[in-house]
Amino acid sequence: MPIYEYQCQDCDHQLEKLQKMSEAPLKDCPSCDKPTLSKKISAAGFRLKGTGWYATDFKNNKPKKENSSKENNSKEKSSTDKSTPKTESK
Repeated sequence: MPIYEYQCQDCDHQLEKLQKMSEAPLKDCPSCDKPTLSKKISAAGFRLKGTGWYATDFKNNKPKKENSSKENNSKEKSSTDKSTPKTESK
């Protein structure tokens, strides 16, 4: 359940309330008993920082085409560099 922040428009009283998303917003201020509460827009109560699982597991700086073409080139070079051993006759 999210925590919502409210502020009274008359007396500037502020409060936080743990509510279900399906619940109706509060209207009556507990401080002045007037129906002038409004829901504030605020940031989340936590922040994800640092390296996350997505950054280390799925983020790839190199395109796949370059990797596969480099592998193909190295395979071609290794197959052409191999020479048949020469045997000497006595």
